[in-house]
Order: sequence, then structure tokens, then C-alpha cells
Amino acid sequence: MKKKERAISLLREHRTVLVALSGGVDSAALLAVACEALGPEQVLAVTGRSGSVTEAEIEDARAVARTLKVRHEVVETFEIERSEYRANTGDRCFHCRSELFAVLSGMASRSGIDAIAYGAIVDDLGDHRPGMEAARQLGILAPLLDAGIGKDEVRSLASDFGLHVHEKPASACLASRIPIGTEVTLARLSEVGRAETALRSLGFRQFRVRHHGEIGRIEFGAGEIERLADPILRTEIVRAVKKAGFRFVAVDLEAYRETGLYSIEPSRVSGQ
Repeated sequence: MKKKERAISLLREHRTVLVALSGGVDSAALLAVACEALGPEQVLAVTGRSGSVTEAEIEDARAVARTLKVRHEVVETFEIERSEYRANTGDRCFHCRSELFAVLSGMASRSGIDAIAYGAIVDDLGDHRPGMEAARQLGILAPLLDAGIGKDEVRSLASDFGLHVHEKPASACLASRIPIGTEVTLARLSEVGRAETALRSLGFRQFRVRHHGEIGRIEFGAGEIERLADPILRTEIVRAVKKAGFRFVAVDLEAYRETGLYSIEPSRVSGQ
């Protein structure tokens, strides 16, 4: 793949690289390409942990790093302490990424690492993504984007490298479930996180639990809402979402969607 070779060439302009690794497919593919370009010993993978990131995402990141036999660290980030992030006025992702990349920049400096890269791809250019502006301002590399690599190619690369996330649906941070204009709080993030963990345990794959105060509104992906014909499963869903902290449970009759009043930028840490 010529585009892959282009990404490798861009990475080889640096002796060492820190890769911002989420639990998603884009950053996983980037990490694999970086290891091929420089060798695993010259690459450090780092995942940010905060109230907006689920443990499932972190575990997926760990599994990717183990598969590629690359050093991996999980670091705490504190975007929730930034008033601009909590305000959630439409540029939340800028402040989230600014926090993440500031932490990674400090790590790279202390470790003598030449460059930092994250998993932006061509498909990201079609959306409003303030997080990409944060990356640009801080000089974070986007080798997959610069090589012209898109989502289908990223999935193909991840599959070629034997990464288990190659078919994983897009994974957004929990803050994307909170409507623009509603303050992001740890309590709201926790409610969403508990509800989604419960739904995942019931076998759902692509969905979102949107936060409307006392109401948890569920968007199911195409092909999954049909499962609600089972009255026992519906009862389990209601019980699980209420146990997570919501008083009422609603199901959106429209399919899951990434944009709107919630997520102006569909994903968070490092790799979309």
C-alpha cells in the first residue's frame, strides 16, 4: 500500500515517537505502522485515563500494545478541572485534547522522545473537530492523515497487523453523550458509563446512552433495535439504565448518530 509506505516514511523522519493510543482502530493502526517504521523499542504508546474514558477502552489499548509488543503507559489527565471543558459550549474537544497533548508533551520531553503522533485520518476532515486544532497548535503529528489514509484503509491495516479492534465501531468519549450547553460533570459521566457498560454486557455493540438529566435516551445502531421485541430484554435494559442513575429510560426511534447536540467531535483520546 503506497499510503502506508508514505506514513512509514513520515515516521522515519524521527528517531523515536510517542503514539497517543486510545482503544480505537485508528490509533491502533498508527501504532502498528510506527512499530514497523522505527521498531517497537523506539516507540512508546500512551493512553489517557479520565472520567470520560471507560475501562473497556483502556483494556483494548493495553491489548493492542501487547499484541505489538510495545511499551505502554496509562496516564491520568485532568480535563474535568478545566472550566472551558466543563462548560461544554461546543469546543469541549479542544480543551480535552489540549490537556491530553500537554501531558504527553511533558512525558516525551522527560523521556527524550522526538515526536508525538495521534491517529487522525482523512475521514476526520469532514467534521467539525476542534481537537484537531489543539493537535496542530501543539505540533502533534498525524502521519495517517498526511499519508491520505481513510477509515476503510485503517481497518484493513489493523486487520493485516492482527489487531483485534479492526472491526470495532467508532468509540467516542463519554462526554459526547452530554448535550452541548449542559455542564460536563463526573457524576453525569459516571451515569452514562455505568449504563453503557450494562448494555454492552447485554450484547449490544453499537449504541449510545444520551444524558437528559433524569432521562437516559438510548440510540441503537442499525440492526440492534429489533432486539427490543423481546420483553425480557426490554425489562433488563430498563433495570440496568435505572440502576446506573437515571429515573426514566427512553429509546430513540432514529438510529445511532455521531453528530448533533452531543458530539461535534465523534471521538476522543488519540485515535478516534
